[in-house]
Amino acid sequence: QVQLVESGGGVVQAGGSLRLSCAASGNGFFINNMSWYRQAPGQQRDLVAAITRESRTNYADSVKGRFTISRDNAKNTVYLQMNSLKPEDTAIYYCNAEVHTFTDAEYNGWGQGTQVTVSS
Repeated sequence: QVQLVESGGGVVQAGGSLRLSCAASGNGFFINNMSWYRQAPGQQRDLVAAITRESRTNYADSVKGRFTISRDNAKNTVYLQMNSLKPEDTAIYYCNAEVHTFTDAEYNGWGQGTQVTVSS
């Protein structure tokens, strides 16, 4: 089973920046699309940004121009650079990966989540 481990969350003042990382580890797999979701208290989990293996990207309207998703296929790692952070960006951020194993199994993997708190 592939494990996804996020890092980089924390507390930052409004207008500040954070960079999240999510690394996949395991044996016998490759990853197709990767994405970041977030979930605020009492809210549903929403897509923030996604990136294909060829690095085509898409973003939620609320983060366009402020967040940048990128990936390193050799390291099986996806990043989320978050600039000009706002209090409404406060949430738990989750990494998601479409995993394909060399035995032709496919599944969606999730990280454990990392807390991002933006103070006003």
